[in-house]
Order: sequence, then C-alpha cells, then structure tokens
Amino acid sequence: MASIGAQTGSATSHDGGRADVELRLPADSAYASVLRTTTAGLAARLDFPIDDIEDLRIAVGEASAMVLPEARPESDLTCRFYLRPGELTVQISVPVDQAVTPDQDSFAWQVLTTLASSASAEASNGIFSITVSMESGLPGGGI
Repeated sequence: MASIGAQTGSATSHDGGRADVELRLPADSAYASVLRTTTAGLAARLDFPIDDIEDLRIAVGEASAMVLPEARPESDLTCRFYLRPGELTVQISVPVDQAVTPDQDSFAWQVLTTLASSASAEASNGIFSITVSMESGLPGGGI
C-alpha cells in the first residue's frame, strides 16, 4: 500500500465508515462536471460560504483529473461524500492495474493541498484514491 497526504486542519478520518452519499460515474473526464456540481451542491447544503464551495469544487476537479488517467479502461470512478457539520470529505477512487502515487511537486497536487483543509492519496488492493476534506470558514453548518 502506498499513501501520501497533507493536512492543514483537523479533518476527521472516515476510514471504513459508511459514506453519506456515494456517486458512481464512468471513469471519463466528460463526467467531471457532474462530480464538481454534486460537490458544490453538498457543500451548499452544509451552509459553506461561496468561497469555500468554489475552493472545494476546484480541489475535487483537480483530484479527479489526477485519478482519471490512472483508471483501468472502461472502469467506473467512485466518489464517496462524508458530511459533518462544518466539514465535507470527498473520496475519489478508481481501479488501477498498478500502485500509483501522485507527484507531490506537481502543480495539481499543490493546488489540491492549498485549497483543501486536508488531502491524501492512497493506492491499495488495485484501487487508487484521493481524499479531500474541507472545513467551512463559518462556524456551525447544517446537514
């Protein structure tokens, strides 16, 4: 298993927990807008401010752009959303043929870790995942 991560806040771990929302799409960049729009809608539901929603939407777009080229042909991208008051965690996963780790010096990874409260990547058992968490800039937040 290979994994890397960065954390700027105190995001909660959701390892093994049941997702509040799960979205499965063809692993094709043509569907990235569906993923970004779903993310923005859920962040709005949590009463995130507009700036945080846009940052999270961009971070999720970068994460999907990083996992999609590694996906097996004709496979699905799975996105799990974990909603907590004031926090949204998004895990984007694709099946892969070999272990992958993103380049931590890449522009995409730098954007991802700058915009999100935390970001991590993991490759295990033929699945490559990037997890992004965002904590709202406002106190509270609804579900």
